[in-house]
Amino acid sequence: MAKQSKEKNIEETLWDSANKLRGSVEPSEYKHVVLGLIFLKFASDKFEERKLELIAEGKERYLDMVEFYTSRNVFYLPEISRWSYLIGNAKQDDIAIKIDTALFTVEKNNPALKGALPDNYYSRMNLDVSKLASLLDTINNINTIRDKQQDIVGRVYEYFLSKFALAEGKGKGEFYTPKSIVNLIAEMIEPYKGKIYDPCCGSGGMFVQSMKFIESHHGNKKEVAIYGQEYTATTYKLAKMNLAIRGISANLGDVPENTFFRDQHKDLKADYVMANPPFNQKQWRADNELTSDPRWAGYDVPPTGNANYAWILNMVSKLSENGVAGFVLANGALSGDGTEKAIRRKLIENNLVEAIVVLPQDMFYTTNISVTLWFLNKNKKARTIEQNGIIKKYRNREREILFMDLRQVGIPFEKKFIQFSDDNIKQVTDTFHNWQQVGFENTYHNTPEFCYSASFEEVQKKDFSLVPSKYIEFVNRDENIDFDEKMQSLQTEFAELLKAEEQSRIDLLTVFKELGYEIKL
Repeated sequence: MAKQSKEKNIEETLWDSANKLRGSVEPSEYKHVVLGLIFLKFASDKFEERKLELIAEGKERYLDMVEFYTSRNVFYLPEISRWSYLIGNAKQDDIAIKIDTALFTVEKNNPALKGALPDNYYSRMNLDVSKLASLLDTINNINTIRDKQQDIVGRVYEYFLSKFALAEGKGKGEFYTPKSIVNLIAEMIEPYKGKIYDPCCGSGGMFVQSMKFIESHHGNKKEVAIYGQEYTATTYKLAKMNLAIRGISANLGDVPENTFFRDQHKDLKADYVMANPPFNQKQWRADNELTSDPRWAGYDVPPTGNANYAWILNMVSKLSENGVAGFVLANGALSGDGTEKAIRRKLIENNLVEAIVVLPQDMFYTTNISVTLWFLNKNKKARTIEQNGIIKKYRNREREILFMDLRQVGIPFEKKFIQFSDDNIKQVTDTFHNWQQVGFENTYHNTPEFCYSASFEEVQKKDFSLVPSKYIEFVNRDENIDFDEKMQSLQTEFAELLKAEEQSRIDLLTVFKELGYEIKL
């Protein structure tokens, strides 16, 4: 097997691949082209590794028995699906057809991959044979199993969304959630065992990080069941491939579908919900659609102009009696008026909102919009539960909400982005869990510029706004300025300036007209 160049890391190697494809493939499609091939390379590397193990164990007669591979979470690959076969035919005119056939054959022989792999994708792309051969050669130099802890598929997906953060992501709401944010959500809600749900699962990053959380805390992955749904067909396939390659079984619905109009998990009651819905999704339904949907029961019908609260109520409807949810939303949902305010008030009155955490800017590849983490809890009352063999006692926080401001938290990466370090995540989660639990009363305290525990009465007095800066004390920065009031003031000032400018223009045109000159615009 070819060795990975010491001079180049995997990102640089894949960037070379991008250069070879440029001109024949749209950048927004590139991740799909590469991921299918990376999957075949990874599956082949695992297959060959298992094959050598069987030979070493003197079990040569079992080399073509599927069970001896699947029992170790390794996909069985027929000859025409193996990487060595594709490399041997890389310069043939029909290599695209051979790649499609390889993917089809792998899926056919491994039921866990049903609906996961691209269907005649490479043939339809009409790739130049020499460029496709160069891409195969480049990927051939990547040892996908050199580091047993390496998340190849996730890393490739992350890398190419960052490099090609184009209109595709913003237009379709396909936002990749940075790993450190997903990790923070997992550490906050602690998905040890039970059902995990993501209504807009993208490439499955929330599920992958949940499993990593369980592994890092020595839990049992078999005690977790995964449910998700994804609308975009190519992303749906990526999610199934992303999970299958790790041996993670999941119910993502029979087909890619719109969560609002074809909910494929209608009766689900999840213990954990993790999500990053499309931000500020407009015209997600017509005025006469979904007006009596049971997911809004007890609340106003979410407005047609923005789906933020529709996503919230969808997730609330899926929570079990002790269920918790952690999800990302645009900051506008914290203080919207009208129907949004009515729903937000009801959520607060129903004691569902547990914590609001505002994030730094520049954490997302596809947008620099400021965002917030919401944490909902169906049971904020005093209770005792067992998680991973540990007894945890929770205080009655029914009438309180924890606000946290992380805008000054994080470390830089790739020059212009921000991510959370492990220490950052520990600081935030320790604060949150100390606030929640009995026995830690003396360790949690409100901290200026960082956190504040607000009573229901305080939130009520603030007209049910969930903007953290309305509650957290700021002493070293000018953050004690009410953001909403400041923006409204600036908006008024700007409107007055525009009005004055328009009047000046009219006056000037009038003067010229009186002098006998008419200016045509």
